[in-house]
Amino acid sequence: MCGIVVAIATHNVVPALIEGLSRLEYRGYDSAGLAVIGEQGDAAGMLVRLRACGRVAELAARVESSRLSASLGIAHTRWATHGAPSERNAHPHLSEGVGVVHNGIIENFESIRAGLQARGYAFVSDTDTEAIAHLIHHKLQTVPDLFEAVRLAVSELKGAYAIGVISDAVPDRAVVARHGAPLLLGIGEDGMYAASDAAALLQVTRKVVYLEDGDVAELAREAHRVTRVSGESVARQVHLSGLSANAMELGSYRHFMQKEIFEQPQAISNTLGLVPGSHSVPEGLFGARAGEVFAGARRVLILACGTSYHAGLVARYWLETVAGLPASVEIASEYRYRKPVAEPDTLVVAVSQSGETADTLAALKYAHGLGMERTLAICNVPESAIVREAALRFITCAGPEIGVASTKAFTTQLVAFALLSLVLAKRNGRLSEAEEEKHLAALRHLPVAVQKVLELEPQIEGWAQRFAGKEHALFLGRGQHWPIAMEGALKLKEISYIHAEAYAAGELKHGPLALVDERMPVIAVSPADDLLEKLKSNLQEVRARGGELYVFADADCGIGASEGLHIMCLPEHYGMLSPVLHVVPLQLLAYHVALVRGTDVDKPRNLAKSVTVE
Repeated sequence: MCGIVVAIATHNVVPALIEGLSRLEYRGYDSAGLAVIGEQGDAAGMLVRLRACGRVAELAARVESSRLSASLGIAHTRWATHGAPSERNAHPHLSEGVGVVHNGIIENFESIRAGLQARGYAFVSDTDTEAIAHLIHHKLQTVPDLFEAVRLAVSELKGAYAIGVISDAVPDRAVVARHGAPLLLGIGEDGMYAASDAAALLQVTRKVVYLEDGDVAELAREAHRVTRVSGESVARQVHLSGLSANAMELGSYRHFMQKEIFEQPQAISNTLGLVPGSHSVPEGLFGARAGEVFAGARRVLILACGTSYHAGLVARYWLETVAGLPASVEIASEYRYRKPVAEPDTLVVAVSQSGETADTLAALKYAHGLGMERTLAICNVPESAIVREAALRFITCAGPEIGVASTKAFTTQLVAFALLSLVLAKRNGRLSEAEEEKHLAALRHLPVAVQKVLELEPQIEGWAQRFAGKEHALFLGRGQHWPIAMEGALKLKEISYIHAEAYAAGELKHGPLALVDERMPVIAVSPADDLLEKLKSNLQEVRARGGELYVFADADCGIGASEGLHIMCLPEHYGMLSPVLHVVPLQLLAYHVALVRGTDVDKPRNLAKSVTVE
């Protein structure tokens, strides 16, 4: 959630630190700061810190007016956990010449803090991070080596952390460490870098080293070394990041969310590009061990959070209907604290856009600990923690997703689940060659079908004007489109701050109907499927109570517009894959309602893109 940038180079790194923070803004934050070893005037050789509440631009203005210059520094964007958003709680935190930035939560910080206070350390913030700074300073009193002091300090930490550390006593080194929170190194031509995300380093390098949990690394201008917390030296492979600077640019769009909605046809096409141009989906698409892992799988357990959870709910219908496998979907943050019945023949699927979602990663590890070793990661980020933890992987090719409200990651996750359902159906003898070819043809037509839905944007803008003054909304769906209604409600509340709830339409008469009146718009997902007639009855229940209906339907649904009932027809009915099409207008509706209300579309309040804390 927070963002970290560390830099040591042969030139002034302050611009790179600020640029790196700017590229991490999408992760969500409420304050920003940096600390450097100064090189000019009275600040020469001294640890200098600047912090600001609000956007990185405010910090950048302070940096510019101070004319800071340094070849070594750390920088941070904070999303508050311990202590309110304020300058005194903003990172970096200092302890007599030691500066620390931190992402994660230290679970035993109170006992560490109490011990340090007993030794005379004074705390000036409410954060858990300040305890790390003082602990490292304390270790330096007996181990006068920054790398060793950090290694000893992190061995006492419990919880999740990614940290960057500098000291004015060591002006030519930086030290970083990680456990449970993302951190990677960047190898530049003129220096060494570290960051929470490769996107932060694109302006200086595409060569990255992914650190493992329990790694501690020392960075010098021309080299780096990595050890385990135990002190054992390890070698980590250098990768060339697939990100490009252009992929991180807004281009002609007003917001990244809008850009990413309109990138969905290409993202789906890129994801399907992983399938050879044949009439069959090979098991190897999910990894070299796919045959071994899928063999004997008798049920599927999907672990996910937020939007990825909704993708899992849609997938449950496909896995049971097409593949004939019992499927359950668990909110990862709940599953990890239950005592479920563990079945070794379960295929456990962990779904995450970032691959660093703390609850999903912990739930996957928990499932491992219960003896469920058949695991698959569906993720948008290669080399992420969840991908490395799973036996199999499917990397969706959505490209960088900057907007906090996920869009193209969701639709490519659905494509991944559709392919998985076909592979498992074929393995279970439930899919003929002709049926598989038909499914693949429908999948390959999806980019064209989604593009046609995007052409409805002008009509959706008109609906958005009517929605903008509302404070509550109800979303309805049935069958595999109930999760799409849930996703539509989530998108609306995330970026417009309108309170929205989603229900299976048949549940209306069991309570939610009490909320319906002329002030409560009701949005219905209404494809021309087997449940259409049932849904029509539910819509009549709304109209009878004076509710105003907005229906996203298929052209042949047989629902006509009337007073209080607005219809928007998608160009074509798409059967099993209809959820992929029907979510797109809901994304556009949320986006345009947020525009009218004037909210911060890409960076909604209180939210973060990569949820790396519990």
